[in-house]
Amino acid sequence: MQRRTFFSGAAAAAGLASAQSQSGTKAGDVPRRRFGKTGVDVSIIGQAGGRLGMVTREEAKAVTLRAYQLGLNYFDNARLYNNGVSEEIYGEVLQPYRKELFLTTKSATYTKQGALADLEKSLKAMRTDYVDLWQIHQVGEMKEVEQIFAPGGSIEAAVQAKKEGKARFIGFTGHRDPAVHMEMLKRFQNWDTILMPLNPADTHYLSFETQVLPIAVKRGMGIQGMKSTANAKLLSALAVRDCIRYVLSQPIHCLAVGCTTIGQIEDDVRIAKEFKALNETELATLRKRAQRLSGPALEDWKKNTQTADNGHIYRDGQGVIAV
Repeated sequence: MQRRTFFSGAAAAAGLASAQSQSGTKAGDVPRRRFGKTGVDVSIIGQAGGRLGMVTREEAKAVTLRAYQLGLNYFDNARLYNNGVSEEIYGEVLQPYRKELFLTTKSATYTKQGALADLEKSLKAMRTDYVDLWQIHQVGEMKEVEQIFAPGGSIEAAVQAKKEGKARFIGFTGHRDPAVHMEMLKRFQNWDTILMPLNPADTHYLSFETQVLPIAVKRGMGIQGMKSTANAKLLSALAVRDCIRYVLSQPIHCLAVGCTTIGQIEDDVRIAKEFKALNETELATLRKRAQRLSGPALEDWKKNTQTADNGHIYRDGQGVIAV
């Protein structure tokens, strides 16, 4: 079920040098979509920083550079990824190309002051004075929604950051419970973007596709997808190409892919460049093939409605992050 590997270990430095020497393809070679009401065009897939901690720093830098060379302009990150090192990698590699990129990051701190402190660390790490998109990260519980919208909550930080020009756009992310996403949408009308898990198994269990996606579309939000292969667990039933094509056939604008090797990012870019939207019959076929795997064992980042869910554990691309 693992994605193919291009290089590793001692070859990392040589791989980075090789990537730097290549001319690469231009951004126009990867399809772009208008990112909702932001008015910005983003590549239909984008490199995510969540898994960069799974490889060496040099390997992570090589993958990041190759993503840029292949024409991606959307780069996702978060303050908590790899204890801030993922943001540092983006800063080291992408700073020369900053004006060409749509650079995003996130904070999972739900107080105003804590979130603003995260933002300053993010800007320093990524060597920029603003991000294109700053998101309130991994909102999964109603109690977190209350924290965010309480006096001194992180929604105040988001609004302030946008007003001050440190974030061009603001949004939120989550993967645990679609009801929480809908509450976040209810509480605040001025979100620019949203990030949610989407894959062929999603419609069978606590579905973001059926519950949240239509609302985001109606509002004209910039819509990002993630977890298209269910952290590779869908690959026992479906090919990577099937999973990516399924998500890109939804009314979204960009799919974040957590590549950790040059081989993976090259494969995903090839799929994106060849993409043709699936029709409803083809989508239904993929849903049916994924159905036998569906549920909390597959999408273990979602709320478990099938067993007692006290002391839950969920994941965000790099191991357990909340208990």
